[in-house]
Amino acid sequence: MRTVRTQDAVGMILCQDVTKITKDFKGAAFRKGHIVREEDVEELLNIGKYHLYVWDDYPGLVHEDDAALRLADILDGGADNGISRGELKEGKINFYAAFDGLLKVDAEELFKLNMIDEIMAATLHTDTPVKKSELLGGTRVIPLAIADDVLKKAEADVKKGVMRVLPFKPAKIGVVIIGTEVCEGRIKDAFGPVLLEKAAEYGCAAAGTETVPDDADKIAAAVGRYIDDGCGIVFCAGGMSVDADDLTPAAIKQVCGELVTYGSPILPGAMFLLAYKGGAAVMGLPGCVMHSKRTALDLVLPRVLAGERLTKSDIARYGHGGQCRGCGVCVFPACGFGKA
Repeated sequence: MRTVRTQDAVGMILCQDVTKITKDFKGAAFRKGHIVREEDVEELLNIGKYHLYVWDDYPGLVHEDDAALRLADILDGGADNGISRGELKEGKINFYAAFDGLLKVDAEELFKLNMIDEIMAATLHTDTPVKKSELLGGTRVIPLAIADDVLKKAEADVKKGVMRVLPFKPAKIGVVIIGTEVCEGRIKDAFGPVLLEKAAEYGCAAAGTETVPDDADKIAAAVGRYIDDGCGIVFCAGGMSVDADDLTPAAIKQVCGELVTYGSPILPGAMFLLAYKGGAAVMGLPGCVMHSKRTALDLVLPRVLAGERLTKSDIARYGHGGQCRGCGVCVFPACGFGKA
């Protein structure tokens, strides 16, 4: 490409979109590939374009639009990864969720891409629950044309499929409400409605709600019945503290044999428990789930529903970003909670 005076560009081909910005409008007044006409000159001058880039086909250089398409192949893998591309506009491509799901980003590969000069890509945080058509990120090159060798380096050094969206797979959920005081009618259960609402957020149906006393064998039996009934997730609400009557962790261990974790570096949610029995996830839920808007459950549940089997290290990594700020108006997941 080369630079020419606008008055001298008549008959030449624009090599970039010419953007017009006013108080009420921002967009392309003239598109890349437009052949400049005599009548265009005055309008170009009015929007402050006294010089224009016009295209000369120069060996070894790639136009920003073609470069953006090649970067998009790196980011979404050029395959059906749950991501749809927006319109190529002004040298940039945006990415959107093709369906409701969990955004996964390989942060290290994204870092490697952004360490290459004249290239940029930005995304939402990994493990963010996203809705269909939600903006996930975008990419472009910085100059109007970039050396082909730079793009080849990116294509060689960065693994394809930096980002993808995993679809949620709604599970049948069993709810075990634990507490002798609830069974005896001393207090009314407040956990059940909250958990049913959480399940509904992700299109999950509750297989039922069973209330049991603080008795390890009875808790274990209720959990086992839900697993045998085909529940993919069992919520155990209550009895998660360290008092003499709090037997839920022991009961879950009795069913599952081993716990992934009892305790998490997440606030609210320090007493959260996760275990597995075959393909079913069993979660011990502390009292904060009943009264706090967002807790450890909101970080773990979408990952389980996206088909991930979490480990102790997955939970431990939540320490960085695991403090909820308790905002007056909750905008989760459009916030820093649970994001490193």
